[in-house]
Amino acid sequence: MNWRSKYIWIELLKGSRKTSNFLWSFILFLGSLGFLVVGTSSYLGRNLLSVFPSDQILFFPQGLIMSFYGIAGLFISSYLWCTILWNVGSGYDQFDRKEGIVSIFRWGFPGINRRILLRFLMEDIQSIRIQNQEGIYSHCILYMEIRGQGAIPLSRTNKNFLTLDKIEEKAAELAYFLSVPIEVF
Repeated sequence: MNWRSKYIWIELLKGSRKTSNFLWSFILFLGSLGFLVVGTSSYLGRNLLSVFPSDQILFFPQGLIMSFYGIAGLFISSYLWCTILWNVGSGYDQFDRKEGIVSIFRWGFPGINRRILLRFLMEDIQSIRIQNQEGIYSHCILYMEIRGQGAIPLSRTNKNFLTLDKIEEKAAELAYFLSVPIEVF
């Protein structure tokens, strides 16, 4: 949900609470739980669940390795669930022409730097930059070039989900709103 008026532009960012992250976390949790059940069943010498037969799997080395993969998968799954719970990467970009201030806010991991807030003057913005990378994992990144601070990424998109035309349109609207040029790399 974005909000825009004559003087203020606020763009809300979703963060890690995306459907794909929920899906991958759930799949990883179930898969690693299956590996751990088969490894434990091979150690005990009997099937804990009839869905996962472990009669033909010896504990050393197959059952041990499956248990290790199951535990590692549970750790990775719990990490993904924590990033979803904390909504890491969510926040907003606020451009205020009336005050002449740009605020970029993001939620990070818990700790001292959980709240990330960047504020600077609009007159320090040199340009809006689009970086397009082609290849196997092609993507577009929208940057804001700030005098003295370098390039600050505003949004990163995967070309499979968002077209280059929409990114260019967003960059053009933002550059027009901020009265700065656009650079394409």
